[in-house]
Amino acid sequence: MDFLLSQREELLRKSVREFAESELPPKIETMEKTGEFPIELLESMAKLGITGIIAPPEYGGVGLGYLARTIALEELGRVCAAIPMGMQVHHMAIAALNDFGTDEQKQKYIPPLAKGDTMGVVAVTEPSGGSDVLGMQATAELKGDKWILNGRKCFITNSHTSDFWIVIAKTAEGAKGLSAFIVEKDHPGAKTGRVEHKIGLRGANTGELVFDNCEIPKENILGQEGGGLAVALKTVSESGRTGMAATALGIVNACLEEAARFASERVLYGKPISSLQAISFYLAEIYTELDICRLLCYRASWMKDQNMRCDTENAMAKSYTCDAAVRCARKAVEIHGAYGILQEYKVQRLLRDAMVTVSAGGTGEIGKVVLARAALAPYRKKK
Repeated sequence: MDFLLSQREELLRKSVREFAESELPPKIETMEKTGEFPIELLESMAKLGITGIIAPPEYGGVGLGYLARTIALEELGRVCAAIPMGMQVHHMAIAALNDFGTDEQKQKYIPPLAKGDTMGVVAVTEPSGGSDVLGMQATAELKGDKWILNGRKCFITNSHTSDFWIVIAKTAEGAKGLSAFIVEKDHPGAKTGRVEHKIGLRGANTGELVFDNCEIPKENILGQEGGGLAVALKTVSESGRTGMAATALGIVNACLEEAARFASERVLYGKPISSLQAISFYLAEIYTELDICRLLCYRASWMKDQNMRCDTENAMAKSYTCDAAVRCARKAVEIHGAYGILQEYKVQRLLRDAMVTVSAGGTGEIGKVVLARAALAPYRKKK
């Protein structure tokens, strides 16, 4: 096994880290107050290749792949996790278009995403729930040369910062009764609804999409009619879970840095608190969690780049890393003592951000269902 990153990947890490450290901190206070994504950063991120990192070059991307994507999201998340949250959903839309779109759809919709002209959206979740995909209520009916879409989507990342959305809706009953559509925001009957105000990942714009007899051109169906479940599952499993895992990995990075720095500088009993065994044990645990999470995330992304089946590895990386981010953030807060609950200290934001990652992109429980199925597979009796 070769754990060395390529020169290109190391250069990417360096470039994204420098960008994150210089450009993101001035935006954080405003993001915390408004919950809005700083779209003015898209142009700079496009120049670095972040917006189009998994998009093929023939559609305006740089085609660096999923391991490179994880590295970039990790470095962004190390400074402000809301930015990679928005970016990873942006990448999900690129992945869905590239996997299921016609050449005409790819030529039209991937380049503006890759170049950072707009942000990507994949809308699955509804007020009734997100995990029960087959239970969704949004419907689309073909009338003449248009699909008529009715329904509401909620908790949609980038909802108000995108010019078009990939929307899953019911076109019939059963597992083959879902279809995916490319809906432009100026299609008649399409509009944005309320903006949600989350406790964490504040700068990742999250809100509602509302469709009232929305008219969608017939050719804007993504993939085959009845193939919406495949679009949703593949996109969430292969892009969404690795993206959320990478975002949480950035948080774990930040937890170690903030906790270790504070423990080295804070003096009690005449010596740095890092010399206290209880504190040193917390640091050791965060340090170990970071290494475990990075190995899980990098492996899953590398497997995706090798075209290997990796749904189990993706679920493991997402489930474990997001839970670990919460554990590490809580320990970082506790290391800070009373300072940990003050807003001017970063660790309180890390804890809030980490808590949001657990349910975003698929709940932790759904991930454990996937992992339990894999664990039991060798022991199931053949019928």
